[in-house]
Amino acid sequence: MSTTSKSGAVAHADPSRSSGLYRVAIVGAATLKGKEVAEVLTNRNFPSVDVKLLDDDESLGRLEPIGDEVSFIQNLRPEQFQHIDFTFFASDQERTRKTWKTAQQAGSAIVDLSAALESEPQAMIRSSWVERQLGQMPAPELQPAPVVVAHPAAVVLALLLLRLQNSGAIKRAVATVFEPASEHGQKGIDELHEQTVNLLSFQPLPKKIFDTQVAFNMVSRYGEQSVPALAAVEQRVLKHYQHIVGDASPIPSLLLIQAPIFHGHAFGLHVEMATPADIESLSKILPGDHVKLANVPEDSPTNVNAAGQGDILVSVLPDGSLPNAFWLWAAADNLRIAAANAVECAESMAASRPKGQIQ
Repeated sequence: MSTTSKSGAVAHADPSRSSGLYRVAIVGAATLKGKEVAEVLTNRNFPSVDVKLLDDDESLGRLEPIGDEVSFIQNLRPEQFQHIDFTFFASDQERTRKTWKTAQQAGSAIVDLSAALESEPQAMIRSSWVERQLGQMPAPELQPAPVVVAHPAAVVLALLLLRLQNSGAIKRAVATVFEPASEHGQKGIDELHEQTVNLLSFQPLPKKIFDTQVAFNMVSRYGEQSVPALAAVEQRVLKHYQHIVGDASPIPSLLLIQAPIFHGHAFGLHVEMATPADIESLSKILPGDHVKLANVPEDSPTNVNAAGQGDILVSVLPDGSLPNAFWLWAAADNLRIAAANAVECAESMAASRPKGQIQ
């Protein structure tokens, strides 16, 4: 049994560190990614004695569920990081950059879902899913470097291409990735919704986030005032792919398209093998850990079907013009993939965290 303490964190009946439980903080707890991290922590039974929810003043005092309990969001202050073992940064990049060193200096391990720390010299870009596929788990560290969670599109492409290599050498891969509004957080979703409503009522379009029309439209670039630019996101996906895959699989050519969808990535992946492609064999190689093959029409990969799932939904289609080539059509929940990889990275880091004492 547990109760909510005056500090706002969920306090369990036995808060003793001798139980081997950890103290966790989520910065940006009111964001879409922050809520997803809290849900995955509960679903995976992460060994936490309490989970502290932190965010800006706009979200202060808001109630959020943590498992079967309810906690409230607290103000982001330096003292909040005292005795915290793991801090998940699901906030915007600016807030992550301003706050992460305070958390680290207080003794917390850092897991960054905002990609703000990807250029920090000691930071590691990681995907636990890809590491397991490669059989290359990082060595435990008493003082682990900050972990930057790989972009969910990079994780999907890496996992699919690594699986395909089990059937033979890949000659060429070309990917079109359809980006959802939720990659820009709640503000991105709100702007797409407002644009949709305003278009139907012949009203001016809000463009604070995308600086262009995205409702009923698909674009390969945002307006000049949008930050980050779509090209910058595309480069991040490729950078993260290279970091988590290394030379184990070819780097795909990539085109990122902003689609008029609220949630979930969709992928069109064209793969050319060095030898003739056998669709039946490929269909047996792809399914497994975190990949689900669509066998019936109702399971066809769509961003709607993928919502809330921890699996990548995929179907294999022949290329009628190239005997060595085929298409993959895939869909995945971008927020769930990011949160799942973040929590699993923390689990691997927990193996080397000292137990039985407060950090």
